[in-house]
Formats: sequence, structure tokens, C-alpha cells
Amino acid sequence: MSTIHEQAMNYVYQQVLQRLIGYFNREERTALQLLVQRIVVAAGGMEQVGDYKILVAHGGGEVSSYTLAMLRAAQLTIAGRAPRTFHLRVATLRYAGMTEGRLNSLNQGYGRLFLHDDPRVELLMVENQEVLPFNALRPASALGREASQRNMLMVGHLSAGDCRATLCSDTYLALGDFYQRVTTWNGGVHALVSGDTPRKQGQFLAWLKNTSQGAGVDVTEAWPSSLTGLFARMEELSMGYYREVYGEHYVAHENPSKTGYRHLSYIGVADLLDGVDLPSSPMLTEFMAFAPDPLGFHFSHPAYSNPLLMAHLRGLQAQCLRDLDYEEGVQGFLQQAAHYLSRMRMPESVLAEAGTREGRIQASTYAQQFFGHDETQLICLLFSPFIHHGERLEGYLRHCHPGMLVALPELHKVLQGKPCADMLQQWVTDTSGLPMPLLQHLYRKRPAVIACKAAVPWLMTASTPVNRPVDDTARRTAGRLRLSGGLPLHDQPDQRSQH
Repeated sequence: MSTIHEQAMNYVYQQVLQRLIGYFNREERTALQLLVQRIVVAAGGMEQVGDYKILVAHGGGEVSSYTLAMLRAAQLTIAGRAPRTFHLRVATLRYAGMTEGRLNSLNQGYGRLFLHDDPRVELLMVENQEVLPFNALRPASALGREASQRNMLMVGHLSAGDCRATLCSDTYLALGDFYQRVTTWNGGVHALVSGDTPRKQGQFLAWLKNTSQGAGVDVTEAWPSSLTGLFARMEELSMGYYREVYGEHYVAHENPSKTGYRHLSYIGVADLLDGVDLPSSPMLTEFMAFAPDPLGFHFSHPAYSNPLLMAHLRGLQAQCLRDLDYEEGVQGFLQQAAHYLSRMRMPESVLAEAGTREGRIQASTYAQQFFGHDETQLICLLFSPFIHHGERLEGYLRHCHPGMLVALPELHKVLQGKPCADMLQQWVTDTSGLPMPLLQHLYRKRPAVIACKAAVPWLMTASTPVNRPVDDTARRTAGRLRLSGGLPLHDQPDQRSQH
């Protein structure tokens, strides 16, 4: 880069900073100066800050979007005061169901902050356990989508049709691998910055521990004392979980590097966000042009992680398992989630359409497009007819496929691995969406134990008191470790005022 070009770009970046700061109120400007101070101290002084690299995990939600904007303001502020400023790595986990709208929103935010062509900034995406440059136009990995679709079905069947586990587990369990990769890739980073509260981080660790134990994984009581060790432990639990789910069919993937770029520090900014009303923040709504994605995945609440698809599953559940109308199931879910959906500013038009014929078609199309499952396969998942030697198989056939009742004995033979007509094998694989070896594996498995809601208030429903105490072990662990940003609770309107 020539000197003239560098000077021109520095002028552009300072203009971006001035425009960004113009949207800050007095408290936010004070918070920015505190963030600058924390970063400089963590780097070892202004002389060392140019060699310092910071990671922020960005899922596209309000908290991570706001944190990213604050970090960019800090980066450009230091650049105006010192010869060099810190390097910034922004990483996103591309999960099954990530919509074009969410990708475009991420890309738009990066553009507003002038991140794309700044050599001091890395924009990354992890997909199918591979670190890639961020590209909003890149098609989803076919292999990654196939693996996620298979995981969703297996978890759904083994959890006896539990909607939360079905929709959440695959994405949450990918976080250990994600953090290991983005903290160690290409020389690694020195620090992680997060707007998450210790409470939220503790709730995630409690969920991870309970989910792993429910699947039969041996879990040690204490968590590692370092972030690098913690992320490795998270990935070990995830691998152990899927090893229990798939049994002899489990295929291990290549482990990410467990060696970080020197000691991995944590810079928390949750306290700097305490007084910020994120939904009405001009910096978010005007400068960043942030808008929630109705079809997006919402990390911070597994009960409502994908509201429209969850409502669709509840509608199917009501119709097929409870002899109610599809609309009754959808409306029951929407009433239960009303407070949360209001906080996340779900459009009224979308909610009004959810239980209608058009809404059902839209939800079915979404499930097919992003998860590869049609209604027949989703209903099969909700019944979970194959587990525990097919104890629910007769009821499933009687309710959903009465014409196949005459073939019940033969279907049991198929699932036991005995010779049977190819037509029956084809029918059961088409109906379930799973290959025969995995169906036979499910036939031999007992249902997994779902994470205890009493121990994990993060899994609370709308009727659960919001001030229910967090598991003490999880709280102590999070307080000690000060986990990195982007653990799965960083993407939603915060609940600080409620706690």
C-alpha cells in the first residue's frame, strides 16, 4: 500500500469513526473509553497494542452486533492516537438454517463499519468444521448440511421427539469446535471479547453438562481453568455426545488444534452494556441498520431458538399426537412465547400468519429448504417410533399410516436387521429420512434423558419464573472463567434488567 493510499484510507476510517461516535450518547462514549483502556492494558501498553489480536464471535444478534461496533470504534480510536492499533478477528458459525437474510445482515453490518478491505480485520466463517473467509454469497456446504440434517433426526428420535433438543442441540454442540478453530487458526488470537453476562455463560455450561450426561457421557465435575482448556472440553463433550448417539456408526472428525497463540485472555464488556437499551439504540437501528431475522436461529433461548419452526413442530405435534387442530398447537406456542417474541420484535404479520394454511406452507418450505425434512419426516421424528425396540411403532402406524399396520411384523424384522422386502426398507427410509443402518441402531437404543429444566433455567418456558436461580456450579464456573463472547447466548435482547 502506497503512502498516499494509506493516508487516504486512514482519513476514511477516521470519518467512519466520527460518524459512528455521532450515534453514541454520553454513557456510550464513556463506555468506549473504558473499552479502549481495557484493551490497551490487556495488550501490555500502547506500544504493544499493534501486535495484539482480538476475537469477537458474531452470530448476527443485537448483543454481538453492538459489541462488534464498539470494538470497531475502539480499534479506530486507538489508530488515531498511536502509530498502530490492534487486529480484529470476527468469526461466525454457519449453522444449518442460517438464512440469506441473516447472512446479508452480517454483510451489511461489516460494510457499515468498513471492515471488508481493512488489513487489520479478518472476517471468518466456520462451516462444516472448516475455517473460511466470510462470504455472504457462498452456497451452504452440501456435506455440512447433510451432516446437520442427519444429526437433527438422530437427536430428535433419541430425545423421543423433544422439540428443543431437535432444533438446538446440533448448533450448540458445534460451539466447542468453533471456538477451538477460530482461536487457533492462522496464528491464533490473544484475547476474546464478549458482551455476554456470566449468568448466561453459566447457563450454557449447565446445559452442556446436563445434555452430555443425559446421553450417557461421563462428565467430570470441574471445568478447566483456562479458556483454551474449556473449549477443548466443550468439544470433547460434543464428540462424546455424538459417539453415544451414533454408537458404532460414529465417524470422528479431525480435531482442531488445541494449542492457542500464547495465553488466551478474556475482555468482558457486559458491564459496559448494562445501561444500553439495545432494541432502541440509534447506533444499532440507524447506523448498523440492524433488524431481527424472523426465520433466523436465536441462540439465547433454546425453547424459542427458531420460533416459526418451533411453532410448526408444535402444530404438527398437536395435530398428530394430541388430536387437536394444527392451529391450536401453533397458537399455544405463540401464547407461551409471547413475551419473548415481543422482546425480539417479531413482526405481527408473521405471527398472525403462523397458524394459517399459508403459514404452514411457509414453515414446511423452510424446514425442507434448510433442514431437508418434509412434514412426513418431521411427524415421524415427533412420534420417534423406532427407539426401544419399536415400542411406539404400532401407535405411529395406526395414527399416521394405517394402511401399513398389516406390515407391522415385517417392519420389526426390517429394524432387527432380518431379511425383508426391499419395498418395506425403502418405505421406512423415505418416511424417516434416515438410512437403514441408523434406523436399526435407533431400534436398539433407549431414549436419552433430556437436560433437567430445574438445573438449567435457560431452558425455561414462558410460564417459568424468570428469576429462577441458576445452577450454582454453573454460576461459579462462569464467574471464574469469564467465558468468551459468542457462547450461544450472545444473540438476543439481554435480560439484565430482569435479573
